[in-house]
Amino acid sequence: MPETPFTVTLPDGSFHACYSPSSVVKQYFTQGQTLPAEEFLELSRTALTEASERVRAKFGFACTAAFASLADIERWAGALPPDTPLTIAHI
Repeated sequence: MPETPFTVTLPDGSFHACYSPSSVVKQYFTQGQTLPAEEFLELSRTALTEASERVRAKFGFACTAAFASLADIERWAGALPPDTPLTIAHI
């Protein structure tokens, strides 16, 4: 269950570093993929919840780092117009 950081680039060239405690995010995102902010949010919710559940299955407790990462994504991506294109720059 290797932790997997990933970076998202916004249209203005700024970026956000994201974190997953599990490589499961690679099932939802690929490097170079561009998707609207609304879809990115939905996939992030699914991927990071699944990542946390993998931690729970292995260690007996949910992963607070996954939920902290999701809260950060909700904050910045949730503030964008839903159709804002976001690119997975690195995963």
